[in-house]
Amino acid sequence: MPGFFFSHNNMTELNGKEDCKPAEGKVHKKKQKAFGADLKSYLKCMVPHIESGIKASNSRNVMLSAEEVIQWSQSLEKLLASQSGQGVFREFLKSEFSEENIEFWLACEDYKKTKSDHLHGKAERIYEEFVQSDAIKQINIDYQMREATAKKAQDPTHSSFDEAQKTVYVLMERDSYPRFLKSKSYLNLLNQLQTNSSK
Repeated sequence: MPGFFFSHNNMTELNGKEDCKPAEGKVHKKKQKAFGADLKSYLKCMVPHIESGIKASNSRNVMLSAEEVIQWSQSLEKLLASQSGQGVFREFLKSEFSEENIEFWLACEDYKKTKSDHLHGKAERIYEEFVQSDAIKQINIDYQMREATAKKAQDPTHSSFDEAQKTVYVLMERDSYPRFLKSKSYLNLLNQLQTNSSK
């Protein structure tokens, strides 16, 4: 976060002076109030949309039911079948710095629904973003699979990324998903919804 910079004049105003006359004291108080207001608006800019974020998450929770959130614990498939589940799981993966897994999985799901004449462009994008060895969001697959996926992406079909997608799914299922079910984000959400439904 950037530091606060004060001119020399402001610092003396903030520190105040022992020999201030009563009349100057009034001016001094006004300037302090103005400074407080400026600081408040600065902090609001630095931490944008906190209130709207809270409202948004609450409205999402209103649409969710405790039953749906309990279903997420039955399988990763059920979690990913839910739009809200995808969002909550993605936030959890972000906290673990592994959101590329769900992003790749979702990109593959979208890719399968792509019209044939658009396959080439989408395959190239997915390969560059997730598969190639210096990809920004490189997924965790072995060298052989990376090479095989690269070949399939050059002559794309709807199943070009199936093997890589399956590998990433299994990785999430065995690794991230069990941790997600024990995480504070999941347990707090479930607890909150169960408390709301019992009211």
